[in-house]
Amino acid sequence: MNPCFAYPPATRFGRVIPKNKIYQHASATAALKRRFVALVDHIRWAHKLAPATLNLNPSPQVPEIQVFHLQLREPSVDTKILRAIDQAIPFPLIFELTCGERLLVAAAHKRPSEADKHKWVISEHFHSDWRPLETERAPLPVATSMDKLYEQLLSPLLPVAADAEDSLPARIDRTQAIAAQQRAIDRLQARLRREPQFNRRVAINAELRDAVRQLHQLNGPTG
Repeated sequence: MNPCFAYPPATRFGRVIPKNKIYQHASATAALKRRFVALVDHIRWAHKLAPATLNLNPSPQVPEIQVFHLQLREPSVDTKILRAIDQAIPFPLIFELTCGERLLVAAAHKRPSEADKHKWVISEHFHSDWRPLETERAPLPVATSMDKLYEQLLSPLLPVAADAEDSLPARIDRTQAIAAQQRAIDRLQARLRREPQFNRRVAINAELRDAVRQLHQLNGPTG
C-alpha cells in the first residue's frame, strides 16, 4: 500500500519550525543537537489534519494529526531525531523525509498516557522504503473519525501484515516483539561466532534454535 498521501489543500499549514524550538521542548542534549545540525537542513510543519479541515468526527485519542516535512542533508533515518520531534509536539505526527530526489514516510504510534494526560506514549518509529520524490500520491483514506484516519495512515508503514482480527495496537506490539526477538537472535549468533569452546557452542545453539522458534511463532502463518 502506498504510504504517500495527497493531503487536501484545506489542511496545508506550511510553517518552518526552528530547530531550537525542538531542542527546548525535547530537552535535547548537545549530542542530539549535533545530529540535527549534521542531518537536517530544515523542518516544515506542512499539514494540519483536524476535524475542521477534514470534516471528520473528533477523537480524544487523536485530536489532530500533524504532517512534518524534514529536508535531510543525507538519506539517513535517524530515529533519535524523529523521537525528539515527537516528544516536542503534543500531537500524532506523520514524517515525510526528503533527500535529493527521494522521499520516505515515517511515523510512530502516539497515544495519550493513561497515567498523565499531558504526556504521550510513543512507540518505535516505522518507515517506508525510499522512493522517487515524484511518486504518485494516493488519495487520503476514507474515514469517519480522526482515530480511524490515523490508523489508516500508519498501517502501510507496519512490516507485519494485518490479520482479520488485529487492531492497530496489536499489530504494533507484534511488530516490536518481532524486532526485539530478531535482535536477540543476532546477539546469539554473534556469541556463537566468538565462542571457541565446543560445549558452550552447543548450549548457545540450543538457545538460538529456541529463539528462532519463538520468532516463527510471532510471525505466524503470514510471516
